[in-house]
Amino acid sequence: MEGRWKGISTVLVILAGLAASGSSYQIIEGPKNATVLEGSEARFNCTVSQGWKLIMWALNGTVVLSITPSEPIITNDRFTSASYQEGGNSISEMIIHDVQLRDAGHIKCSLQNSDRDASAFLSVQVMGALLIPGGNLVVAEDEPCNVTCHAWGWIPPPGISWDIGVPVSHSSYHSVPEPNNTQSAVSVLTLTPQGNGTLTCVATMKGLHAHKSVTVNLTVVQPPLESSYQSEIRKSASVKTNKETFETNLESGSENLGYRSDEPRTAKLASFAPMSSESSVQEQHSSRQPYQGPDRRWRGPAGRPQVSFSVASPRTVRNVTLV
Repeated sequence: MEGRWKGISTVLVILAGLAASGSSYQIIEGPKNATVLEGSEARFNCTVSQGWKLIMWALNGTVVLSITPSEPIITNDRFTSASYQEGGNSISEMIIHDVQLRDAGHIKCSLQNSDRDASAFLSVQVMGALLIPGGNLVVAEDEPCNVTCHAWGWIPPPGISWDIGVPVSHSSYHSVPEPNNTQSAVSVLTLTPQGNGTLTCVATMKGLHAHKSVTVNLTVVQPPLESSYQSEIRKSASVKTNKETFETNLESGSENLGYRSDEPRTAKLASFAPMSSESSVQEQHSSRQPYQGPDRRWRGPAGRPQVSFSVASPRTVRNVTLV
């Protein structure tokens, strides 16, 4: 019985020693957040005190690398390690090679037989394509023109700027996300060129010192002269427009109150002509004297004298026979 108690006591002492050794080391400084480009390397450091037995690295809850004081335990070639000493403490570095977009997430460093850990976050950005459609440009001198730059497949969308290597009288640009595509952006440059040169579209990753650019040549030519055919067409259009404007003014013009037509006057004179002739006949008939013998001044037939006279109108001559 006494020997049995001695065995139990020995086990308790061993367990107490393991517990004491486990509590003698700790994480002094954990990893820090990192943002990297897809396809590059990501590095995370974890500083622990002396006496550690096992360091474990986990990505999004899955252990991907384990390190002992003698050697690392590698289960995936994309996750390797390096070790350093600093002031009696150990620094464990985990290196993620060829970072993929799916690697984005939580990184955790922990110690065996310890509830202490430290974590960080890995952000992965994707550099997509950059293009100026159409390539090299030929434009008219002193004529405004637009140049478009497209950025496709970027995570997140980049900031876009322009390097203008041509003489201009005016230039400005604006950038907006592509409609219905959160991974793309478009930038439109408006300029009035005055000479030859280059235009460079620059896309910069947000939070990283990384960028991509594309350059095109811009050639300036004189504006085309107007051909004789185009000139005649333009003149014809101008004449037609002036004619239509003149006719419209005539239709919409007011009455000229100073204008008097001769037509009513002519009609009035015509209406008075019969009355004047009839009155003249009556006057001559009433003034006729009784017959007193032959009149030397009149040579008409006997018994039926005739009278000839002119009426108001000089163009009409009437013959009247007096009975």
